[in-house]
Amino acid sequence: MKELIRTNDAVVLSFAESLMKDAGIASLIADQGMSILEGSLGLLPRRFLVAEEDADAARRILIDAGLEAELRP
Repeated sequence: MKELIRTNDAVVLSFAESLMKDAGIASLIADQGMSILEGSLGLLPRRFLVAEEDADAARRILIDAGLEAELRP
């Protein structure tokens, strides 16, 4: 899996997840269960992951949707 985004912003994650679903690309938001450890404060960022073979296409979709600033290098 390739990490494309790391953020605390649930809206960005939901938007990215929706874009991937529409494109037929499987995605995963990791670290959602960490809220138990942090007390639901939203301090720990979540990671948006896609399969290695879909990473380039997913990156292009996210850039086209205006999420370029959110992408990991």
